[in-house]
Amino acid sequence: MTESSIKKLASTLLDAITDKDPVVQEQVCSALCSLGEVRPVETLRTCEEYLRQHDKLAHPYRAAVLRAMERVLSSRASELDKDTASTIILLASSEMTKTKVQDLVWDWQQAASGVLVAVGRQFISKVMEELLRKLHPGTLPHCAVLHTLASLSVANAFGVVPFLPSVLSSLLPVLGMAKHDTVRVAFCSALQRFSEGALEYLANLDRAPDPTVRKDAFATDIFSAYDVLFHQWLQSREAKLRLAVVEALGPMSHLLPSERLEEQLPKLLPGILALYKKHSETFYLSKSLGQILEAAVSVGSRTLETQLDALLAALHSQICVPVESSSPLVMSNQKEVLRCFTVLACSLPDRLLAFLLPRLDTSNERTRVGTLQVVRHVINSAAAQMEDKKPFILSSMRLPLLDTNSKVKRAVVQVISAMAHHGYLEQPGGEVMIEYIVQQCALPPEQEPEKPGPSSKDPKADSVRAISVRTLYLVSTTVDRMSHVLWPYLLQFLTPVRFTGALTPLCRSLVHLAQKRQEAGADAFLIQYDAHASLPSPYAVTARLLVVSSSPYLGDGRGVAALRLLSVLHPNIHPLLGQHWETTVPLLLGYLDEHTEETLPQEEWEEKLLMFLRDTLAIVSDNAWICQLSLELCRQLPCYDETPQEKNFLYKCIGTTLGAASSKEVVRKHLQELLETARYQEEAEREGLACCFGICAISHLEDTLAQLEDFVRSEVFRKSIGILNIFKDRSENEVEKVKSALILCYGHVAARAPQELVLAKVESDILRNICQHFNTKVLGVKVETKDPALKLCLVQSVCMVSRAICSSTQAGSFHFTRKAELVAQMMEFIRAEPPDSLRTPIRKKAMLTCTYLVSVEPALDEQARADVIRGCLHSVMALLPEPEKEDGGCQKSLYLETLHALEGLLTSLLQRNMTPQGLQIMIEHLSPWIKSPRGHERARALGLSALLLRHFLEQLRVSALVPFHNLGLLVGLFSPRCADLWPATRQEAVDCVYSLLYLQLGYEGFSRDYRDDVAERLLSLKDGLVHPDPTILFHTCHSIGQIIAKRLPPDQLISLLLTMFEALGDPEKNCSRAATVMINCLLQERGGVLQEKVPEIVSVLRSKLQEAQGEHVLPAAQHSMYLLATQHCAAVVSSLLGSPLPLDSHTSMLWRALAVEPRLAAQVLGLLLEKMSRDVPFKESRAFLLGRTPDRVATLLPLSATCALFEVLSTPAAGPAVLELYPQLFVALLLRVSCTVGVQLPRNLQAQERRGASPALVTRNLEPCSSAVDTLRAVLLRSGSEDVAQRMDLEGGWELLRTSAGHEEGATRLASC
Repeated sequence: MTESSIKKLASTLLDAITDKDPVVQEQVCSALCSLGEVRPVETLRTCEEYLRQHDKLAHPYRAAVLRAMERVLSSRASELDKDTASTIILLASSEMTKTKVQDLVWDWQQAASGVLVAVGRQFISKVMEELLRKLHPGTLPHCAVLHTLASLSVANAFGVVPFLPSVLSSLLPVLGMAKHDTVRVAFCSALQRFSEGALEYLANLDRAPDPTVRKDAFATDIFSAYDVLFHQWLQSREAKLRLAVVEALGPMSHLLPSERLEEQLPKLLPGILALYKKHSETFYLSKSLGQILEAAVSVGSRTLETQLDALLAALHSQICVPVESSSPLVMSNQKEVLRCFTVLACSLPDRLLAFLLPRLDTSNERTRVGTLQVVRHVINSAAAQMEDKKPFILSSMRLPLLDTNSKVKRAVVQVISAMAHHGYLEQPGGEVMIEYIVQQCALPPEQEPEKPGPSSKDPKADSVRAISVRTLYLVSTTVDRMSHVLWPYLLQFLTPVRFTGALTPLCRSLVHLAQKRQEAGADAFLIQYDAHASLPSPYAVTARLLVVSSSPYLGDGRGVAALRLLSVLHPNIHPLLGQHWETTVPLLLGYLDEHTEETLPQEEWEEKLLMFLRDTLAIVSDNAWICQLSLELCRQLPCYDETPQEKNFLYKCIGTTLGAASSKEVVRKHLQELLETARYQEEAEREGLACCFGICAISHLEDTLAQLEDFVRSEVFRKSIGILNIFKDRSENEVEKVKSALILCYGHVAARAPQELVLAKVESDILRNICQHFNTKVLGVKVETKDPALKLCLVQSVCMVSRAICSSTQAGSFHFTRKAELVAQMMEFIRAEPPDSLRTPIRKKAMLTCTYLVSVEPALDEQARADVIRGCLHSVMALLPEPEKEDGGCQKSLYLETLHALEGLLTSLLQRNMTPQGLQIMIEHLSPWIKSPRGHERARALGLSALLLRHFLEQLRVSALVPFHNLGLLVGLFSPRCADLWPATRQEAVDCVYSLLYLQLGYEGFSRDYRDDVAERLLSLKDGLVHPDPTILFHTCHSIGQIIAKRLPPDQLISLLLTMFEALGDPEKNCSRAATVMINCLLQERGGVLQEKVPEIVSVLRSKLQEAQGEHVLPAAQHSMYLLATQHCAAVVSSLLGSPLPLDSHTSMLWRALAVEPRLAAQVLGLLLEKMSRDVPFKESRAFLLGRTPDRVATLLPLSATCALFEVLSTPAAGPAVLELYPQLFVALLLRVSCTVGVQLPRNLQAQERRGASPALVTRNLEPCSSAVDTLRAVLLRSGSEDVAQRMDLEGGWELLRTSAGHEEGATRLASC
C-alpha cells in the first residue's frame, strides 16, 4: 500500500470513530491498531493530523484515538523518526493539559498521558523536555503532568532518574500550595513512583547510564517531601489521601538519610500502626510498613526493639483475620504481613518466637491458625535464623497437634511440610509430626465437614486429607534429606487398622523411597529388622498388602499401590520371589487397568490374587516361612471386622496358606483357633470361614474333616448347644449361626476336596454331619428350625455336595442313597416360600440343588419328578415380573437368578428323559401357565418352553427314523400365542414353533446343521409380531399358519386342529383370533386330506362354538365349515345332519355358511334333497293303550334334511342355487308337505317341544308338516316368487296346507297362484 492509500484508509476509519455504537467504535480502534502494526508512522501521523484538524471533536472520541495511538506506540515506538516523535509528543502534551485542574476529564487525559509514556520508552529526553516545560516555578503543575512523570519513572527508570533532581527542585517548593486532595494524591503518587524508580536505578547501577548516582543525591529532597507528607497530609480526614501518603512513605523511607530515618521511626511506626484501626483495606498499610521495616533493618536501627511489641501485636491481629479467597486485597495483605514477619524474624528471631509460640497454646481457632501461618512462613523465609530454634519450635507444636478443628489441621500440615524441607523432622520428636500427617491421610473423605469457598472448584482438593496426601507424597519424593527419615519408618503405619485410609498414599511414598534405596545399593535397601523393632514383619506386610488388594479401587486405588509396593519389597520378603513377582504383578496391574470399580468381576479378581499367593508359596517352598505367614494372616483377622469383604478374602488366604503347609499340627491348630474365634453372627464371616476350610481341604481333607468333628465334640461347642445354655449362655439364634457355619464348612469341603477322594466321604462323613447339625433334637424330639440362614446354609451345602458328586469322574457308578430324602427336603423349602414374592435366595439355591440331585443316580420315580416340576413351577411362575422395592437392583438380580435356576432344573429333568414323551410331559406341566390369564406368567412359561425345546433340539440324537407323534399337539399349543398381548410372549412362541419344525425334520432324518427354507421364514416373520397393528399381526399369524401347513406331517394335522379348536375358547382374545386364522389357513392348505376326520372336526367345532364367548369365533367357524365343505361337501353335510334337533343357533349358522357360494350351495341343496328323499317320511306305530288306530311318526333323517334346507334357503346368497334347482326343490318339498300332514314328531322330540326350547335353540316349529311348509315358502321367497308367498300368506293358504282338513284347499290355492 502507498502512503496516500494508508492515509486515506486511516482517515476513513477515523471518520467512523464517532459512531454511536460502542461495538463499532471498538472495531474501528482495533482496525487502526492493526493498520498501525503494519505502517506505524503513516498511521500515527494521520491520527495526529485528524486530532489537530478536528479541534472540536468531543473528548470521548479524542480519548479513543489517543488509546489507539498508544497501542501502536507500545510495540512500534522504535520505528519512529525524531520529527514524528516530536509531533506526537506535542500533540499528547497539548491534549493532556487542555483542561484545568478543577475540570479534569480523566479518561481523556490518561489516554494522552499513555501516549507520552509509550513514546518516552524510546525518546525519554524529548518527553522529559516537554514535561519540564510544563513545570513553572511557583505554580502547581497539572495533575496529568504529575501522573505522566510518575508513570515514566516506572516505565523507564534509567531514563527518568537523571532528571529527578530537576523535577524535585521544581515540585517541592509548591508542595505547600497543594490544597485540593486530588492534587495532593497526584503528588503522593508521583513521589512514590519517583522513589521506586530511584531505588530500581540504584539497585542496578551496573546497567545504569550514570553509575555514579548515589542515594544522597535524593535524600535531602525526599526528606523535605517526607516532612510535608507525614506531618501535614497524613493528618487529613480523607481516607484516600492518607492511603496515598502511606503508599508513598514506604519507598521514600529507603531514600531518607539514615540518621533522619532513625529519628523518625518512633513517630513513623506508631503513625502507620494507628491507621490499621481507621482503614478496612489494609493492604497498602502493610505493604508500606514492610518497606519501612526493611529500610530500618538495612540501617541497623535500634528503634525497632522498642517498637517490637506493638508491631507484633498489630501484625498478628492482621494475620488472624479470616481470609476470604474472593477478596484479592485481603490475600495480598496477608502476604505483606508475612513479609513484615520475615523482616522481623531475620533481625529479632528470639523476640519473635517468644511472642508467637505461646500463642500456639490458645484454643482460639483464628489465633492458632494465624500463628501457625506465621510459623510456617518464618520456617521457610528465615531458615538460617531458625536453625538453632528447631527443638523449641517442635516442642511448641504439642497442643496444635491435638486440635480437631479442620482449619487448624490444615495449617499444622502446612507447618509440618515446611519443617520437612528444613530438617526439623530429623530432630527428636520429628516422628510425631510424620505420624500426624499419616493420621490425616487416614481421615475418611465423608467426615470432612468443610464448606467450600465461593471460588473453590473442588472442595475435596482443599480438605485436610487431600492436603495431607499431597504433603506426604511431596515430602517423600522431592525432599532428599527426608529419605532416611521416612525409610523404613513409614512401613510401621501399614498394618494398624487406624491407618487403613492412608494406605494408598503410604504405599505410593514407600514405593518411591524403596526405589531410591534400590538405586543406592542393595545394602541400603535391605531392612535390618532387629534394628527397627517397631516395624511390621515381612509376613505382616505381605498379609496386609495382599488382603487390601482384594478391594483394589477403595481409597483412591489402593490395590494398585499395594501391589506395586509388594513387588518392590520382594528382597525384604523373600529372596526367591523377585523374578516371579516382577512378571506376575504387572499382569495383575494390567488387569486392574482394564476395569473400573463397576466392571471388575470380584470373584475373578480374588481368584487371581489367590493364584498369585499359591504360586508364591510354591516358589518359597519353606514350611517354616509358610507357617509364619499363616500365623500372621490369622493374627490380622480382627483388623477386618468392619470390612466383611476383605475379611472374607483373608479367610481364603488363610485356607490357601494352610493348604501349602506341610505341618499337620500347625494346620489343625489354626483351624481349631479359627472355629473358636469366628464371629458367627456375621454372614460374610461364616462364608469366609467355610471357604477357608474348603480351600484347606484341597490338600488336607482328612485333617479338615477331623478338625470339624473335634470341634463339635469340644467343650466349646457342647457348651454352646447344650439345652440349658440355649436359654442361658447363648441365644438360640447364636447357636444356629454356629451350626450354619459348620454346615457351610462341610459344603465347601465337599466342593473343593479332590474328586477322587470326595465320593467316599460324602455320605459317611459330610452329609451325616450336615444333617446332624440341621436336625436339632431337644429331649429326643426333632425341632424344626426357623432360622432362614440355617436353611440357606443347608441348601448351599447340599448343592455343593451334589455338584461335587456330579463333577466326579465316578459319578456314573455312584449310588446316592440319600438323594430322594434331600430332594424332598429341598421341595419342602421351596413350597414354604411365598409364591407371589421373592424375599430370600432359598428358592433359587434349592432349585439349583435339585438340578444337581436329579442328575445323580438313582433316578427319581415318575411321581417324584412330577412333584418337583409342579412345586418349582408353582413357586416361581406367579412371582411379580419386576420387584418394586428400594433395593430394586438386588431384587431384580435375585429374580433373574431364580429364573435361571428354574431353567436349569427343568433342563436337567428333561435331559433324564430325552424322548418325545419326556418333552410332552414337561410341556404339559407348563401348559396351564402358557394359558394363564396373567401376561407375565404366560411370557415366563413360553420362555421356559422355548428354552426346553432348544435344548431338546440341540441334544437330539436320532438313531432310526421314528415319528414325532406329539408334534401337532405342541404346535397347536404354541402357535396361537404368536398373537399374545405381550410382545415377548409372541417372540417366544415363534421360537417354539421354529424349534418344533426342526425337531420334526430331525426325526425325519435331516442332519442338525440342515437349514430348511420354509422353517427359516419363521424368523423373518418375527418383526411382524412386534407391530401392535392387528391387521399386520394377524396377517403374520396367517403366514405362520402357511409355514406350519407346509411342514406338518399329515398324521399330525388332526391333532393340531383339535388343539387349536381348544384355543378358540382362550380367554386371551388375540390368541383366540390367531387360532381361527391358523385353523382356516390349515383347512385351506391341507383340508383335502381330512375326509375321514370331518365328523370329528364338525363335532368338535360345534361343541367349541357352544363354549366360546368371543364374537369373532362364529364367523371364523362358519368360514372353517365353508372351507371344509368345499373339499368334502358330502361328508360335511352328513356330519351336520347328525346334529340333534331342534337345531341350535350355532348349527343353524354353520348350515347357512354352506350357502355363501352358489356352486357349493347347489351341491349342498342337492345332497339335502337326496337325504330328504332317501328314507320314508314317516313310520306307523300303534298308540299305547289308546286304541288300535296307528300313529304316523316322522323319520329323523328327512326331518333333519328339511330343517337344514330351511337354514340354507334362509341365506340370501343361496338365490342362484335355488333358481338352478327350483323344479326339484318345489316338487320334493310339496311332496314332503303332503306326506307329512298329520305326521307326529318322534316321542323324544315331543318331550323337548313340551319342555320348551332353550335360549340357544332356534325357536321354530319342528312339527314335520309345518317345517316342510316353512321350507317350501322359503324356496318361493329365495327363487323370486315373493308375490306367490305373500298371496298365500294373505289367503291363509300356508295354514291350510298344514292341516288334514284344509290341505287340498291349500294345495289348490298354491296351484292357482
